Order: sequence, then C-alpha cells, then structure tokens
Amino acid sequence: MKLDAKTLKGSYPPLVTPFKDGKVDYDAYAKLVEFQVKNGSHGIVVCGTTSEPSTLSVEERQRCLEVALEASGGKNRKIEIVAATGSQSHAETVALSGHADKTDADALLIVTPYYIRPSQKGLTAYYLDLAKRVGKPWMIYHIPGRAAVSVTLDTMKAIVDGAPNFVGMKHAVDDLGFVSKCIDAFGPEFRIFVGLEDLSFPMMAVGACGLMNAVGNLAPKRLVELCELVFAGKLEAAKKLHYELFEINQAVFYDTNPTPMKYMMKRLGILERNEHRLPMLPAAPELEKRLDGVLARAGLIAKAAAE
Repeated sequence: MKLDAKTLKGSYPPLVTPFKDGKVDYDAYAKLVEFQVKNGSHGIVVCGTTSEPSTLSVEERQRCLEVALEASGGKNRKIEIVAATGSQSHAETVALSGHADKTDADALLIVTPYYIRPSQKGLTAYYLDLAKRVGKPWMIYHIPGRAAVSVTLDTMKAIVDGAPNFVGMKHAVDDLGFVSKCIDAFGPEFRIFVGLEDLSFPMMAVGACGLMNAVGNLAPKRLVELCELVFAGKLEAAKKLHYELFEINQAVFYDTNPTPMKYMMKRLGILERNEHRLPMLPAAPELEKRLDGVLARAGLIAKAAAE
C-alpha cells in the first residue's frame, strides 16, 4: 500500500481520556480534540496507552473514535485520526478494528497483545489474520515494556510480505538500532513513529516519520515545531528544542503514564478534572509539587505558583 508523502507524518499526540464521576466525559474529550486541531497537530491517536484503554469498554473506545472524528471536523477535517484498536483479546481487537475500519479514520494502530507473551509465530499469525479483516493502513504498536513481548525483524518481514496494508509501527522502546534495521529493510517510506519522549529527536534524525508522544497533550505546538524542523533539515535547531523539552519529556514517566500528564493538563487548564479509573490514581501531593517545578522551569506556569 503506497501512502501519500504527507500521510501519517508529523506529531500525533495520543489523547488522554477525561472522566467525570467514573464515566467517560465525551464533551471534554471533544474539547481535547479541538485543542489539538487549534494547535496545529498533524494528527491524533485515539485510545492509545495514554488513554488508559484497558480500563475502557469496547463500546467506550468506539465512541471515543466517533467523537474524535466529529470534533475534528468530520470529512472536512484537516487533522488525521489514528485509531488504536489493539487489546490483549483477539476478539476485542477484531471488534475494535472492524468498527474503526468502517469509519473515516485514517489508519489503525494495533498493539502487540499484552499479558499473553505470544511466540513470534503467534504474533505473525495474529497480525496477518487482523490484516485480512481491514482495508485501512495499519501499524504495529511496539511497546514491550507494557506488553512483555518484542517483535523481531524476521517477524516484521513476514508481516510485510503477507499484509499489503501494513505500513509501519509506533516504536516505544529504547532501541534506535531496530529503527535503522526496519528502515533499511523496508525503505524510507515505512512509517515509524517515536513512542518514547526521550528519543524524539534521535529517532527522527535516523528516519522516524513523526511522534506519538503523550507530552503532545500538554505542548502540541512545540512537538509540531520539532517535527517541522527535522523535516526541513534544521537539525541543530531541532536538537536545541529537544533539550528544551527534555525535562518535561522525562516528567511524563515520574509515575505511570498518564498520572503525571493528567495532573499537568489540569494544572494548565487543558483538562477540567484529574480523574482516573482504578487501578490508576491521581498524582500524590509530593508528585504534584515535583511536576509544578517542571512546569515552572518549562515556562508553562509562573515560578511563584510552583513554590
């Protein structure tokens, strides 16, 4: 499947899920989508890891996608929508992927099935089965730290050979070498999105097509700027911005994502409520103070407010 040069390229923040009294707040979710459109993000990811997807029902995940499509402007939207449709369950993944495939979403992102720890042959069979069920371009979400399974280059090759609509991956692991190996094997048009904030600039410098970083919920314009600098070949300026973002990128992981992110979003007025579903919890007071310091040093809140 040949993609347009501008398709699946740039900053695609994975949106958090706002809750209100235990229920998904779809009105607040629509506002988060509008915030991304207003701030120039190239796309968004619906129900990625940052959205706490394992705490959502299939129906809630499907509705989040529908709301995102509506809030971004429907068929006239200027922002791409990537639907994260993976689960630990093949049946749930089939249901989510089938639903997304019938919408106007631009692509699917399917996580390696977590908890199960399948073999490489099992992963290949899993993805080839899913690929036959959908017509849209889709990518693997490679996050071994959460899923407890890695995808090998041989497995990637088998999937590429058997699924014409397989176009790339989100790579959320500290392994730049694997990125180079994939681009060398599949060509520069193979889409690889950065999934770890610390590697945003380095991974793009070796050929990644963009970012799917949680911190895009907080500072979308700066991530768009980073992408555009790399695309323009202005690597010194991109490197400088990378280090300006470095502390806030690390802060995303001061606790399990999205606990720090939701606190910082509420602190900046982007999110009305800092609410999670169990087993996730809001930031503890000591973490709040630490994150306030990060926001102050990043110039996002006044230093006096952080003291």
